[in-house]
Amino acid sequence: MLSVRTLTLSPRSIARLMALFVFPLHASVIGMNTPAQSLTEARVMALPASQRGPWLAYLKQSQAQMAADKAALAKEREGLAEVPDLPKQGGSGRAIPLHRDAEFYKSAEARKIGDIILSFQTPGGGWSKNLAMTEPRAKGQIYATANLPPTPQPSDDYDYPKDEKWHYISTLDNDATNTELHFLVELSAALPGHEGDAYRASALRGFEYLLKAQFPNGGWPQVWPLEGGYHDAITYNDDAVTESAEILAGVAKAAKTTNEPEEMDPATVEFLKAQGRTLPEQHAVTEDYSFAPPAMRARAKAAVAKALECILATQLSVPSADGKGKVLAVWAQQNDPLTLEPVSARNYEMPALSSGESASVMQYLMELDHPSPAVVKAINAAAAWFEAAKVTGYAWVGGRGTPGGRVWKPQPGAGPMWARYYSLTTDKPIFGDRDKTIHDDVMDLSLERRNGYSWWGAAPARALREYDEWKKKQGVLSK
Repeated sequence: MLSVRTLTLSPRSIARLMALFVFPLHASVIGMNTPAQSLTEARVMALPASQRGPWLAYLKQSQAQMAADKAALAKEREGLAEVPDLPKQGGSGRAIPLHRDAEFYKSAEARKIGDIILSFQTPGGGWSKNLAMTEPRAKGQIYATANLPPTPQPSDDYDYPKDEKWHYISTLDNDATNTELHFLVELSAALPGHEGDAYRASALRGFEYLLKAQFPNGGWPQVWPLEGGYHDAITYNDDAVTESAEILAGVAKAAKTTNEPEEMDPATVEFLKAQGRTLPEQHAVTEDYSFAPPAMRARAKAAVAKALECILATQLSVPSADGKGKVLAVWAQQNDPLTLEPVSARNYEMPALSSGESASVMQYLMELDHPSPAVVKAINAAAAWFEAAKVTGYAWVGGRGTPGGRVWKPQPGAGPMWARYYSLTTDKPIFGDRDKTIHDDVMDLSLERRNGYSWWGAAPARALREYDEWKKKQGVLSK
């Protein structure tokens, strides 16, 4: 069992972090980002002997699944005169219609979407991201689109794929896999007879994927089977950990549940608007997990408990306001799977406290029934940090298409807003650029990165509103 503790950085890690933020290239640069380490057998073998077994088994299973996925695709391609082109790129996880009215999931349109989802499921049970999913995957067609960034990448870029032809094949990034599973259990509820059997079978394979992909300590990587680099880190980005835990909580209960609509996250709203689509009306929907077999239910229950242990163990601490010691704060965007220390993702995503991801984690914790004292403490600490870290009186002015791009400047009455990232050593906002430089002013970034990333956001405001209601419900006094 993973002990629940506040994550404390080792002296070596603190020294490395200080190097990040005291690198005087020029006045606006306060540090340089460093890459996350892959999860490897060599790293596992450096652990105490008593801890190696589960991690070695995990690596072996990951390698075996990748080999099986590749073999299945190769088998499909036998005898084909021509290998199909890559699937069309689109929104998949952010475009699949969840929270529609009950009649929609009985429709031919919904079943067509379900059939397309089934066609793109990998042999391992997961799905890729950024797929158009407007037509079924063709025989012999790879399960993923290119998934390459819009700008050219040097080989030392943190997002440079180890294999361009096998990248993000199954992933939790961009809401992939968990969104497909939500849709499938919504179909299952609407189609309880034989016509829903194929969707239930697919969902069971997806549940199995989540169970296998979970780290021995309860977290989830961004990509599984593992493909190296930051993709191997425990990933709170795009709610990978909390969404996976929520799905498995449904499996553990093995019942029909009502899933209330949530306020759409800014990335989904922006994507839908960019596609020229009208934002859909949201409804409470019924999700059916009752078909999960007893053995899977038990495994799912254990997995949810492990996920909570990981969440509590990775909550970070920051220097207290009075300078006397540290206080519990929020979470990073991703953590090393073995050390649990915050790590980088892409070149401009450095180890840091992360406000958006932390808001989602806090909301997940507030949804738990009968929270333990440790969970209550974590929630109260996160809420206190959000209150202390909020910024008012500033806003973006202009747009990404205006000359000079958008500008972050004083605006009376604006806010509250939170920076995407806060320094682990100073607890102040920090910002990254594609050249791996770290800055303390968003206006010092290159125009492309200043315009192309959500450096400031309001997601914690919703979490704080829900916190007020949660305190009333729980009878918990903030401290």
